[in-house]
Amino acid sequence: MIVLFDFDGVIADTENQYTKFWDRIGMDYLEMEGFGHTIKGQTLVQIFGKYFAGMQKEQEEIVPQLNAFERGMTYDYIPGAYEFMRSLKEAGIPMAIVTSSNDVKMANAYKAHPELTDLVDRVLTSEHFSRSKPDPECFIKGMEVLGGTPEETVVFEDSFHGIAAGRAAGARVIGLATTNKREAIAPLCNMVIDDFRSLTVKDIAIS
Repeated sequence: MIVLFDFDGVIADTENQYTKFWDRIGMDYLEMEGFGHTIKGQTLVQIFGKYFAGMQKEQEEIVPQLNAFERGMTYDYIPGAYEFMRSLKEAGIPMAIVTSSNDVKMANAYKAHPELTDLVDRVLTSEHFSRSKPDPECFIKGMEVLGGTPEETVVFEDSFHGIAAGRAAGARVIGLATTNKREAIAPLCNMVIDDFRSLTVKDIAIS
């Protein structure tokens, strides 16, 4: 078994912070409500390419705003996430973080949690793939670097795009009801959890 974790809304309790930031950007630049939910699971390159194409000035304004926002974010663990990941590591199960965030943002996360880089075997960011979720490329890449097959892979995700990417990659998907309601993601996942506090390695074992 190998395990692939999304980061925001799965390991770190950041999704509500991002939603507020992108909701403001959507209103300020596009007059679009609910923009934060619209772009969940997409890389910055994808967001700019789809919604800000040809808007170079606006892109140049948004990037420093995002960088400043991410420097000031809190990166609290989803309850039980660290302890669960430690239990996987102690069991010798390969793990990777697979995130749409870029290296600059993740450097801020490492400052808050320097133990992260030792906890997992690899961290794959937006710089490692050309297509964003719901495309399965990122999780397929995660399987490749950890030497696992779809049949032996467990993916932890919270967003609709992320869940779709995990399913398309052929993995078993466990949904976190941190960003979307449990009843909304349950039909799309093999299992849904609110957090990691009662989860054990045995609970996710693939027979």
